[in-house]
Formats: sequence, C-alpha cells, structure tokens
Amino acid sequence: MNGINKLVRSFVTNIFSMGKIEMHRVKGDFGFEAKDMHGHTVKMDTSDETGGDNFGVRPMQMLLMGLGGCSAIDIVAILKKQRQQVDDFKIEIEGEREQGKEPSLWKNIRVKYLLTGKIEPEKAKRACELSMGKYCSVAATLLQSGSKITWSVKVNGA
Repeated sequence: MNGINKLVRSFVTNIFSMGKIEMHRVKGDFGFEAKDMHGHTVKMDTSDETGGDNFGVRPMQMLLMGLGGCSAIDIVAILKKQRQQVDDFKIEIEGEREQGKEPSLWKNIRVKYLLTGKIEPEKAKRACELSMGKYCSVAATLLQSGSKITWSVKVNGA
C-alpha cells in the first residue's frame, strides 16, 4: 500500500470510527457522565419531576445541541472557503416533541442562525442550505426519523 492510500485509509477510518462513548453513573439514579474517545465529557440527567437531580443535559436536548454544533461547523467551514468573515455566530433551536407517544420523537424543530461579520447574506443563506440539506449528518438523522426542520438566517441583524 503506497503512502497516499495509507493516508486516505487512516483519514476515513478516523472519521467513521468516532462512535465510541463510555458512560458512567456519577450522581443519584439518573446522573450520568458520558466521555468520548478523546476524553471530552458531558453530564446528563433527567428532571426532578421524573426522579433525577437536574445534574445535566437531557438526552433529547443533546440531540438539538448536536444539530446546532454539526450545522455550525458546516456553515463556518463553507463561509471561510468563501472568504467571509464570521465575527460572531449564535444559534437558537426550539423543538416540539410528539405528545402521548413512547418514544416521543422530535416532531418540529426550528433553527435560527444569527451571524455577524463581513458576510454577504446570500452566501450565508446558501451555506445554511448546504448544511441542512446536504452536509449535516445530525439533520439527516433527525429528518429520517420524521422530524420537520425549518430554519432562518439573519446576518448583522437583518
């Protein structure tokens, strides 16, 4: 195997093998800490009303956080390639879950992208379209589960 093939194989292996997570209960009945293969940690729990200690993020909200993070990375990468200057980037995500069902999936998700900087609005809109429609694996996962995702983008408040 030549050097280029080894490099490509290593790259692909690293991209697609990032799925190992370890979880350990650390507080009460439902307070868990999850750790990825790089040592990054996240705390999860359920609400006081359902027996938890409000120790961490709810797992279903973590899906929305994952959607925001995945899409944000796509959008910044696309805008950087277009030589747009992103000075600030905020995302607001609201979700509505199915009522009276178990499991209760995300039904409607609304995403607002708020970008500030020297950014052409049409390029920002296109970057969001590409992320949500083509590149964001979390969005694709949620869409395949039946979620409806809508989004909007504002650049410099407009």
